[in-house]
Parts: sequence; C-alpha cells; structure tokens
Amino acid sequence: MYLYNLTLQKPTGILCAISGSFSGNLKSQEIVVARGKVLDLLRPDENGKLQCLLSVEIFGVIRSLAHFRLTGSQKDYIVVGSDSGRIVILDYNKEKNTFDKVHQETFGKSGCRRIVPGQYLAVDPKGRAVMIGACEKQKLVYVLNRDTAARLTISSPLEAHKSQTIVYSVCGVDCGFDNPVFAAIELDYSESDQDPTGQAANEAQKQLTFYELDLGLNHVSRKWSDQVDNGANLLCTVPGGGDGPSGVLVCAENFVIYKNQGHQDLRAVVPRREDLPAERGVLIVSATMLKQKSMLFFLFQTEYGDVFKVTLDHENDRVKELKIQYFDTIPVTSSMCVVKPGFLFAASEFGNHALYQFQSLGNDMDVEASSATLMETDEGFQPVFFRPRKLKNLVRIDHVESLSPIMDMKIMNIFEDEAPQVFTLCGRGPRSSLRVSRPGLAVTEMAVSQLPGVPSAVWTVKKNVNDEFDAYIVVSFANATLVLSIGETVEEVNDSGFLDTSPSLAVSLIGDDSLMQVHPSGIRHIREDGRVNEWRTPGKRTIVNVGYNRLQAVIALSGGEIIYFEVDMTGQLMEVEKHEMSGDVACLDIAPVPEGRQRSRFLAVGSYDNTIRILSLDPDDCMQVLSLQSVSSPPESLLFLEVQASVGGEDGADHPASLFLNVGLNNGVLFRSVVDMVTGQLSDARSRFLGLRAPSLFPIVVRGRKAMICLSSRPWLGYIHQGHFLLTPLSYERLEFAASFSSDQCAEGIVAVAGDALRVFTIDRLGESFNETAIPLRYTPRKFVVQPKRKLLVIVESDQGSFTVEQREDAKKEAFEGGVGENGNTEQMETGDDDENSEFSDEQYGDPKAESSRWVSCIRVLDPRAAVTTCLLELQDNEAAFSLCTVNFHDKEYGTLLAVGTAKGLQFWPRRSFEAGFIHIYRFKEDGRVLELLHKTQVEGVPLALCQFQGKLLAGIGSVLRLYDLGKRRLLRKCENKLFPNTITSIHTYRDRIYVGDMQESFHYCKYRRDENQLYIFADDTVPRWLTAASHIDFDTMAGADKFGNIYFVRLPQDVSDEIEEDPTGGKIKWEQGKLNGAPNKVEEIVQFHVGDVVTCLQRASLIPGGGECLIYGTVMGSLGAFLPFTSRDDVDFFSHLEMHMRQEHPPLCGRDHMSYRSSYFPVKDVIDGDLCEQFPTLPMDMQRKIADELDRTPAEILKKLEEIRNKII
Repeated sequence: MYLYNLTLQKPTGILCAISGSFSGNLKSQEIVVARGKVLDLLRPDENGKLQCLLSVEIFGVIRSLAHFRLTGSQKDYIVVGSDSGRIVILDYNKEKNTFDKVHQETFGKSGCRRIVPGQYLAVDPKGRAVMIGACEKQKLVYVLNRDTAARLTISSPLEAHKSQTIVYSVCGVDCGFDNPVFAAIELDYSESDQDPTGQAANEAQKQLTFYELDLGLNHVSRKWSDQVDNGANLLCTVPGGGDGPSGVLVCAENFVIYKNQGHQDLRAVVPRREDLPAERGVLIVSATMLKQKSMLFFLFQTEYGDVFKVTLDHENDRVKELKIQYFDTIPVTSSMCVVKPGFLFAASEFGNHALYQFQSLGNDMDVEASSATLMETDEGFQPVFFRPRKLKNLVRIDHVESLSPIMDMKIMNIFEDEAPQVFTLCGRGPRSSLRVSRPGLAVTEMAVSQLPGVPSAVWTVKKNVNDEFDAYIVVSFANATLVLSIGETVEEVNDSGFLDTSPSLAVSLIGDDSLMQVHPSGIRHIREDGRVNEWRTPGKRTIVNVGYNRLQAVIALSGGEIIYFEVDMTGQLMEVEKHEMSGDVACLDIAPVPEGRQRSRFLAVGSYDNTIRILSLDPDDCMQVLSLQSVSSPPESLLFLEVQASVGGEDGADHPASLFLNVGLNNGVLFRSVVDMVTGQLSDARSRFLGLRAPSLFPIVVRGRKAMICLSSRPWLGYIHQGHFLLTPLSYERLEFAASFSSDQCAEGIVAVAGDALRVFTIDRLGESFNETAIPLRYTPRKFVVQPKRKLLVIVESDQGSFTVEQREDAKKEAFEGGVGENGNTEQMETGDDDENSEFSDEQYGDPKAESSRWVSCIRVLDPRAAVTTCLLELQDNEAAFSLCTVNFHDKEYGTLLAVGTAKGLQFWPRRSFEAGFIHIYRFKEDGRVLELLHKTQVEGVPLALCQFQGKLLAGIGSVLRLYDLGKRRLLRKCENKLFPNTITSIHTYRDRIYVGDMQESFHYCKYRRDENQLYIFADDTVPRWLTAASHIDFDTMAGADKFGNIYFVRLPQDVSDEIEEDPTGGKIKWEQGKLNGAPNKVEEIVQFHVGDVVTCLQRASLIPGGGECLIYGTVMGSLGAFLPFTSRDDVDFFSHLEMHMRQEHPPLCGRDHMSYRSSYFPVKDVIDGDLCEQFPTLPMDMQRKIADELDRTPAEILKKLEEIRNKII
C-alpha cells in the first residue's frame, strides 16, 4: 500500500516570532513566525489586517529565531536554529518573494539533542556576532562581517563550551562598539552528579555568566559570573552604548532583577493577582522592548497573561530605580513583538493570535512595584497586589485564527452541504472552542440590498479606463435595466444614457471612455459627451449572445450568425465581419487585448454540438477556425483568463505569459485548457467537477490580478497563489451572476445577484483551504461523540487547578465591586464590540488558578446546527471526565445510552495517583437534548477508553480490558483480561475482533469467545509505540500515531489472519502457550512516516462529494493533513521519481535532509511526501524543465498531475 501525504491546513500555532525590517522598508516592519516546521512572513496592511506574504515548509524543526542588522544597513537578516545541526542565515528577497539562504554552516549532528546547539540564539545588538547554544555544554559564536562587495560573511565557529552545565537562557549584551558580550543563565551540575545523598543537588545555584568575544584575538572567554535566583528563566537585553545603561534584566520567579558587571543588583517584585493561591509563583514567559528616541521600556508578560511595563530610571550607565507597572492583560503568549508603526503582535500559546494597537503607553497611575520600595519581611519580600482590568492601553484590531491544539476531530456532513464539515475540539481552558471547518475561502459580506424584482445579471463599469473606482452598477431584469451610480451611497440614476426599458445582455467600457450596452434588439454605444449611437439587428432576429473586451465585441444572432465589431481610431464602433455558424451559438468570449496591441486574435465559440471552436479575428484570416475541441457536454459559459508574464513571480520562479480558456459545461464540469499564444491551438486540458449546475464563469480581480469566479451549485474562485492555480469553493450561498466591484469603501470586492437581492462581499485570506466558525466552550475539551439519531454532539471537558463557573463569577463580582476606585473607572470603553470587552471575560483573563489537586469538569450536549448548548452537566466532587462513548445494550429498555469515564482527585505529580475511577451511564431524554444519570459504577482505575461491543460495554481501565453489561443499579462485570502491559488508551471493534491501543506498547489484537466468555490477545506489535491516536482501517489493519510525530500502519499477515478465522479455537491454544510474554502472532508495519508534529486524532473520511476515502489527521499545532492511497502503480512510480528529483535539486531551506527528516525515528516506508512535490512550481523554470526531462514529461504535465491528485483529496 502506497500513500500520498498532503498537508491540507498549515499549522496555525506559533512557537516563536520576531519582528524587523526584512524587506528593507523603513516605514513598516514584518513579522517572521515559526510554526513548528513552517516559516511564515506576515505584515500588517494599511487597515491593520495581518497578511501572510510568504509561507515556506522547511522539513525540519525550527527551535529558535533571531534577527540582526549589520551596522549602517537598513535590512534585517534572519538567523534560524533548527534540528539540522546547522546554523542558517536567511535574507528575504522582496522582488522574488522568497527566503534566500545566505549562509549555512554545519556544526553538529542533526536532531534535537541535548548537547547539539540550536535551542538558543543570541545576537550582538550591533549585529557583529551571533551565539547559538545547546541545552547543555555547547555554545558556539560566529563572527558576522561584510566583504568588499557588501555581502554578508560568517566566520568559522568559536567555542564557548562548559561541560556539565545546563543553560536556561542566553542574550546579547549591548556594549556599544566594545567587544561583543553574551550573557547566559547556567547551572553547574557536576557536584550534584557525584553526590548520591542529594545534598549537593539541593544546594546547586544558578549563575549569570558573561562571555566576551575578543574580536582582535578571535577568541571567546568567560568574563564575569555572579549568583542569581534559582527561579531565573529569561534574560532581556538592556540597550547600552549611549542609548541606555547596558546590562541585562533577569526574569526570575516573582522578581525582575537588573544586573551588570560592576553595578549593584536592583530587584523589584512582580505584582501578583489578589486571588492567586500563595503556593503559586509568578513567572515571566515572554518579553519585548519598545525603544523610541526619547523613551525606553520593556513589556513583560506573566504566565497568567498580565502584561507589565518595566522602566529603568538611569543616569548615564548607573541605574537608580527599576519600576514594574501593570499595563494590560491579554491571553498568554509564546512571543510578543512590537511592530512599527505602533502595533503589538501577540503569538498566543494556545488559541487565536492577535494584533493590538497601542492606545497609550501606560503613563497613568496603575499598580506599581519598584526597587526603591522593596520591603523585606521575615517570610521574604513583601508582595505587591493588583486586580486585572479591561484593556486600557491596547486595543485589538485583528486576530489570526488558530486551531492549536486540536484535541479531537470528527468529519461528518451534519449540515447537509455538498462537502462534509470538519468538527474539531481546540484550545485550552476558558479559550477553548468547538470549531466547524468547511472546505473553502471565507467571505465577508459588506452589503445586501433587496431589488424590486428578480434580477438576471449584474455588471460594474468605469467611466474612463484610467479611473480607479467603478462608476455604475447595472442590473438587468426580465424586461428592464436598472442603473445605480456608485458614490458615497449607491442610488438609481436615469440620465446615464442606458436604455432602461429592455433587459441587457452585456454592459462594458469600450474604447477609452465610452460605454456599450448590448440588448436583444441592438447595441447602444454611449460616448463620453452623452451622444448615443444605436446599431439595430437586421429583420426580426435578436441577439442571443455577446463576447467583448476593451476594443472588440462579437454578437451572435438567433440562427447562428456572428457579427464582429471593432473600435476604430476615432472611438467609433464599426462592423467588420459577418460569419454564419452551422447551428445556434451557446456561448462566446474574446481573449483580452495583449499589451501594446490593437486587437486580440482569438474568439472562442461554443456550440450545442458539444464543440468549442477558436476563430481568428486577424484582418488577414478573419473568422477562420484555428482549432477545435470537443467536450463531453454542451458548453454553457466561456472565459479567457490571461496570466501575465512575470520574472520572479510571487513564488520566486519566472513564468511566461499564458492564456487559459475556461469552459463551464452543462454537466457541472469546469474544463480548462491552454491556448497557444501564436497558433491558437488548445493543449493540456484539465477538468474538474464543480457541482450539479452548469458553472457560469465571470472575470474578477483579486489582489490586483485577474481571476475568475465560477457559479455552480456553490461559488468557486479560481486564482493564482504563490505560483499555483487554485480552484477553491467560497463559503457562501448560491449565486446567479457576479462582477468585480471597486469603490472607495471597498477597494476589491465582488457584486453578485441571488434571488431578489444584490450582494457585495470581499474574499478574506487567500491560499487557505478551510474557514471556520467557533463555538466557545467552558473548560479544556477532551473528547466528543455524535448522538446518532439527532446528530447532536456530546463533549466532555475538564481542567486541572481551576474553579467552577459559579466560584469564578463570585470572585469576579467581589473583585469588581471592590476594585472600582483603585484601578480607574468602570465605564465601557469606546470600542464598538462591547461584548468582547465586557467586564472580565474569561477568554481574555484566563481562569483564576486554584490548587493543583482541584478538578472541574462538565458534560455538554450541543446542537451544531443552531450552535446552542441544550444540556450542561457540571461534575461534582472533584471528578473529571476523560472518555465517553454511546452504547446500545441488549435490553432495549432505554435505547442509546451514554457512557462517561471519570476519575476523582487525579494527581500527576509527584507520582500519578487518584482517589477513585467511575463509569457514569446517562440516558438521553427530550429527543436527545437532555442527559439524565441512570447510575455510576466505581472502578479501580481511570477509564481512558470506552467502546460498544456486541450489545455490551468494553472499558479500558488502567491495564485491564473489561466487558460490562447493564444492571439496574450499576454495571455488571462479564469478562476481563489483565495482561495488557501499561494503560489502555483506545479501543476499536470490528465483527468479533477488538483492537486495543496501549499507551506505550502499540496495538494488541484481541478476540472474544462468547461460548467460553473469554477475552484473549492473539497478536501484538514488535515495536514499542507511545500511542496518541488510532484509527481502524480494515479487518487486519490499524493506523496509529505516536507522541514523537510518526504515523504508521500495522497489518496482520494474511495467512495468520486466515488461520485464526479458520481455527475452531480462534488461535487460543497458541495463546495459552505464550511467547516471550507477548502474543503468539506479530503484526507487520506496512507504512511509516514522520509528520513532524504530534498527531492527536485520526479519521478515515472523504472531504469531497463522491471522492475516495483518505486518512485525515489533526495535530497539536493545529494543522490538518491527509494520506491518500494510490490506486495505480504508474502514479506511484511517477511521484516517487518526482520526490527523488525534488530531494536532490531543491533541498530544504534550513539544511535538514528531507529523507532523514521524514525518517526521524523509523525509516520512511511507502509514503510519498506531497508537500515536497508541491514545491515543484516554485522552482526556476530551467530546473523545472530539467526535472521534467528526466521524467519524460513536460512541466505542464507534472503540474497537471499535482493538481489532479490534490483534487482527489480536497
């Protein structure tokens, strides 16, 4: 079995982010974010919306990012620390929109190892050196310089190693233009290692060490070392060399300390929330610096989400006072970046990321702690308390959707759309949600207005070719035409010169400044000065079809006569040629006029005899047939789409100009082929089924480029994105007719008609495969099931160390009533969305923390169609739910029941312990909307897996697999097997087989003998696997994912499977003999692939109507991907060769070897990496040709194969 792996949605979580001027633009800055194995470049546009300019899959793990700027230059370089054992310096190429690799220096082994550098990066603030450090022992310093041609140079590495030392954080120290100095928080464990009593380990002390790079001697030495708190976890550079006092800020538990060589320590306490339990400390998790000409301050965020403004009061290089002032509270971030002009980008740890704008810089009186007012008491330092409040200094202006982390996923068609929806449980704590993802692009509706009748068509026209915005919207009805002028408002006008007593067939700008209206009985040509010329049809014939561009028009009369018009030098519309077709014309289109030409050469005519002809419009051979294409069904609509020639397009490759002919056929298929620019021959035909209605095609503009919108039973958008032609559905209702729309309120929109309404909408983030709607949840979701009859979702949620909702509300009320005078007033802020800024939303402030032994949990029944919760049961008595399933027991008294596995008082540290485990049985009432508890049964372990099996309930309780039946007061044990090695985490059943997933030991195949009432294991795996997800594929095959980011398939050999089915004892005799403590048979691994992200859910499903099944997976970082089985050997050969050539010709950006990355833990087996193959269009044209020649294909054929296989998945 061969599979094709394709990422459908790139990871959405962010591990680290940096901001800088990577494109060399001084006014604005960009943000580079690392999403696990993907490097993205984001930039806020003029409206404050974040746009993704570039996204690159690097086939490696990005561990750290830093940026530096050589003295005197205006552009920042990016340094990447990854698992490749190499330091890589990248430069963003603005013209080609790519990351160029400037340097790649190898220093160690690949993989994320303890002593191989890559975990930490620190840069000298003047850009002269970079330090790359490991978690332990090794630190390397590279000197950066430039040669005579102003190119960046890098030295060989200088060692700053110290063995048996753990590093917690490193940063550069700003010493102006003296020798570069780097600071590190280190802990020496050499004594603790030798001392078996543990005394030395308790007394071990963290040190702050300064390393100096002597540029003259080219050598790194330890310059200074000083003791620092054992809670120190983060360093922050303080500007020096005239800009500030130099030195570093050390963030430790509960404190921020200023340290510098030859300067006494200044310590200030971090203010803490009033409701925080005394045992919990406060740690700083992310920091950023804001430096302007006159002021300098730092923003530090604690692990509870509170942001503090830290300022240093200094004279020259002596610091007098260190102040920490409460600034605002935002969700906990993994990185914060200040971005010019005046934005703060917050990359959330979990949940959506946000872009904030500074309203003020926190100069009001807020709670403040200072080194000058530090009080020491017998218990330690006196804490400072504050109460969180609403946003005051920041205002959120944009957010980026993030699914990270996906906890569970189901793919179903609950809404009865064409394509199924993906339901995912995402997030953590009060920021968690159920997300419904639909394949397609999200649209934003700008306006909807009712029209006096049912319109048949709509156009927008400019008055002059040089106008920026459209002047009129023209709407055609069955017997009239309505003209609306676009200004501050849209209103009807009567003096436009259009004929409004008849329907229109086409309205457009013709020539430079005149308008053309085609109606059934003629053509109306309206000149700029208001003169109107009318051309009438001969006799009783009417115009049935029209095709036009800016200088030409062709009309088709009933009966099949074609008349061709052209604009002459004076701007008049002149009849040039007539031509009789053999039958009626179904549709027409003229290609756009090429740059610098008088006319376009090609006219496409679709006929009812299932053919499309390309006719010439040249004066020499006017109306000659250049080529003919037969199609499977009568054509309904034609559209020529021109792709401009580009040198170094947005994907970095050069593209020649090309012309595509798109045809919407009557059977719902979109047919695309390339038109030869010289001969007019059609080649490279591709087709795709869009829906049950013949697609109508309309040209629109997206991001300044030509694109097309196809209106079938749902709308589709065809556009070029990073070198790929993408055809993606829009998540919007069915439309009849569309045109592009541009006004000063909405620069790039689409106006369309549907029913009796006129709609204006814009298309949001391009390049995405899904758009989602979110339904907020209360606690961290764990699992969910679908109630089969009513298609309701049942979700279990649980959180550790948290308060219940009632306790939270009480605490809020108390804080709010008490905290009016102290933290400013309580009036609403003037930001249109009051609900988001309502007093103390949990989503923003996080949940108040309780003792770690407390759990809160609930079971929720949710109707996804109405997005309402119909029932919510809070579990009492410190119980937390972890598993659930629906079950039908043999006695049909209650119908479908719900089983929920819970644990009471679960603790993970110092060792895993719990008070009791329970299995609750609920019945559904009121048509499945409400749950009622029947009874609960105490068990001796935590039930992490439940499953229905032959009218009974199978439960995995710790390491025991047990079969229960329903009793009146509790569940009754029927049968059990205690021979599982660790903890059962998943159970799947099929016929009489049971597939059990163990937490550490992969899959066990079991059988249940009803006559002997016995469960026994007949096969298991040879490799220990830490399972995180499992899915049943077929009778002998299981798919699993482990916690190291691998997906694998195991299969029971066919002969063993047959033997067990035929054996009257079912393989029991062999089982009783035992074999090395394991099962008598072993499964074989048939597929193995390293995804590079922890997979949390697997499901077999099809994402397109009528498509083949894939295995869909969701990951902790919020990405969705698919494995598609190949159906033909030819495809396998083709893609494996393409993958091999791509590996050689286009190695990954950060220096990791692709083959070894995909084989990080086990050798990759029988999976072809579609993400690598899809980078083919981004290669330079000559390399594309080279690879295509080796494969005996053309580049176009390879692109067609890539598109075809992608269309099979989504």
